[in-house]
Amino acid sequence: MTVPVFLADRADLAGAAGAEFTLGGPEGRHAAAVRRLRAGERLDLTDGEGAVAECVVAEAGKDSLRVRVLRRHDLPAPTPRLVVVQGLPKGDRGELAVEMMTEAGVDVIVPWAAVRCVTQWKGERAAKALARWRSTAREAGKQSRRFHLPHVAELATTATVAGLLSAAALGVVLHEEAASPLSGLPLPGGGDIVVVVGPEGGISPEEITAFREAGASAALLGPTVLRTSTAGVVAAAVLQTRSGRW
Repeated sequence: MTVPVFLADRADLAGAAGAEFTLGGPEGRHAAAVRRLRAGERLDLTDGEGAVAECVVAEAGKDSLRVRVLRRHDLPAPTPRLVVVQGLPKGDRGELAVEMMTEAGVDVIVPWAAVRCVTQWKGERAAKALARWRSTAREAGKQSRRFHLPHVAELATTATVAGLLSAAALGVVLHEEAASPLSGLPLPGGGDIVVVVGPEGGISPEEITAFREAGASAALLGPTVLRTSTAGVVAAAVLQTRSGRW
């Protein structure tokens, strides 16, 4: 059975082997009432930034657990860092894209208000949509046993995306008319790899021009055209394998 992962404060994870503390709040309630963990069962706790405490349940309460630390360690952040700029998909496909990219190890997910996005985030809707993306990333990160949870950034404009590409060690725009395959691009040993995924309507000529001027290269994933909600995870798989992170 896979050892479940829950989030905890970094201060609680600082104890040495043998230290005990109470896992309470929403995480403790989920572990005790939903997962029904009992005394003697294993769980791992993380702050989502690389700190890990391998623990065993010492005592199970109604909505909390008393846990004992078996071993504590810190995991370095993977490199190069993988950033995916995701054009806003329609409906619930945004959460699907975030879930899959989280499982595939993407480090930063940037929602992008592209010109041809059918979905628009404005006002209260924007705050709720961003909260859903962040919640999806957090839960998918725990499910996939990630100890560095992905950061879901604020909604980006095209100018913001161009800035990310300009500062990247490698900037890539996925485009069906590109001549070079993503699998053939030389990769940096460190820094950020920034990949731009357009919305259902595609990336406009003006956006392509702005991204090229920022130093990005256009790249092709393969002979088929993928939906925007799946292109990011496929690109991540290619880059994870080629960079040695997988």
